[in-house]
Amino acid sequence: MSYDDETDGFGSGAGGTGQTRTRLPEGGTGDVYGGARRPARTSRSLVMVVGVVVLLISAIAFANRGDGTVSPGTTDTAKGTAPTAATGIRPVAGKHAGIPAGYAKDEQGAQSAAANYAVPLGSADMYDKARRHEIVSAVYAPEVVDSRQSDLDKVYADTGFLTRIGLKEDGTAPDGLTFISRVVPVGTKVEKFSGATATVAVWYSSLFGLAGEGSTNPVSESWYTATYEMKWTNGSWKVTGHTQTDGPVPVGRDQAASSAKEMADAVQQFGGFTYAR
Repeated sequence: MSYDDETDGFGSGAGGTGQTRTRLPEGGTGDVYGGARRPARTSRSLVMVVGVVVLLISAIAFANRGDGTVSPGTTDTAKGTAPTAATGIRPVAGKHAGIPAGYAKDEQGAQSAAANYAVPLGSADMYDKARRHEIVSAVYAPEVVDSRQSDLDKVYADTGFLTRIGLKEDGTAPDGLTFISRVVPVGTKVEKFSGATATVAVWYSSLFGLAGEGSTNPVSESWYTATYEMKWTNGSWKVTGHTQTDGPVPVGRDQAASSAKEMADAVQQFGGFTYAR
């Protein structure tokens, strides 16, 4: 969620409804719900079924085994995988100000950093001054931290902006309402990479609004792509600047919206993830 954008909601979902065929027994006019007696299963057919199951289990085990060549620090994309597929490299283990840290100095490390940075930068924590300063200090390169702090403090102190999105002047939700601002990365893409600098695009879905009875800004879903300019500094990837564009936006699915209580409970009960390729 960009700090100067108000989101428009788009429904989302995946999958569709299939058709089920019912095959009637051939020949005879007996009861189709069980009038015809099934032939007894022979031992030979049972052996064949067991053999198929064993082969299937073996095939699944082989597919999941991997060749053991992927290790932390590897930059090559696994053979036969799609560009956005997971590589098997372990997620980062460290944290800085509660944000995942300790990325590899390669393209995958830059992508993991960008995805993990998008989450706090689009979170409700940005509306709390102390927490916002922690996030900015952890995410941005040292030489741009002060300017970004100043710019963001002006935005989040703008009472006109806060009023438009339904918050009180101190950035908190009105009594009886739950403020929701959550970013869910869908994928990342390296636009440029030169070893110590990188440009990474993060495609993500954003949930934004106020959950509760009487909300004038109910929680809605939007889609954006944020592009981060990054540099390797002090042993980690840091952001030096970023831009944001709308979409790509999927076709909305015809689903009934959840109640305000269900939405508020979901955001409180379902935690986030550490993103890594």
